[in-house]
Amino acid sequence: MKKRTLALALLLGTSLSGCQHAVVDNQRDFYRITNKKKVSVQLWSVKDALKQDFNGTITQLARMGFDGVEFAGEFGPYKNDPQGLRKFLDSLSLQASGAHIDFKQFSEDKFSDSVKFYQTLGVKYLIDPWEKRAWDHEQVADVVKDLNDLADKLAPYDMQIGYHNHQHEFAQYNGATFWDFIAENTSPNVVLQQDVGWTSFAGQDPVAYVKKYPNRTKTTHYKVVIPEKNPDNLSPIIGLNNGIDWPNLTKALYEQGSVEWIVLEQEHYPEGLSPIQSVALSKQNLDKILQ
Repeated sequence: MKKRTLALALLLGTSLSGCQHAVVDNQRDFYRITNKKKVSVQLWSVKDALKQDFNGTITQLARMGFDGVEFAGEFGPYKNDPQGLRKFLDSLSLQASGAHIDFKQFSEDKFSDSVKFYQTLGVKYLIDPWEKRAWDHEQVADVVKDLNDLADKLAPYDMQIGYHNHQHEFAQYNGATFWDFIAENTSPNVVLQQDVGWTSFAGQDPVAYVKKYPNRTKTTHYKVVIPEKNPDNLSPIIGLNNGIDWPNLTKALYEQGSVEWIVLEQEHYPEGLSPIQSVALSKQNLDKILQ
């Protein structure tokens, strides 16, 4: 009888995605069973609002329907209280999809504290967001070594290091690009967090790069980078006139990239709209793309 009851509960859980809490133990099981696409927001998008009202801003993002947040060094009143921050996120049914953290936080004297802090938040993906050495002919090999070393050090904690691109990584290097060199010389456990806005801005095809390095895009940034001169009148709101093939990109990410988190990032804001309003519009359009 107990086995039949459990089987029925699991069957209902796979067919009734709204009955989340009745049949699953946690949010990750819910996404796995229902195959729901997880959407996070990079908190840099609303950095000024966070400084003014951290809890209120995070609450607004949760009400937009985000499943997670990606941290970028701002923790409001929880700077030294990861347990409190985790409890706050849990109260809003938000996960920590990842964090942008530079190599300095992994120095020998800071490594244990950094791991403990982000483990408490439930962060798996730790992404280096900016590294000038990565587009330096003499130093890019050192970046590769650092990424590989950290991949090994973080593996016992079920955490992964990753690298996030800007346009600079697509400059030519060794017959390809710096991004290619990093991808081809790092462990498969090193996440390639492609920022598709910067990839497109650099004149490259983000879809092609997802396919070129399969199973490496566990987390990716959906963003539009607007050039200083904008003759095509590109919109910074995702899903409008962006010059990016969002449907094919999304298809590639789930079929070849092994993506777990799509992270919305907003760095440009239409005239008359606040950052939080711009994020809300991009989220509405992104939801339509992901249907």
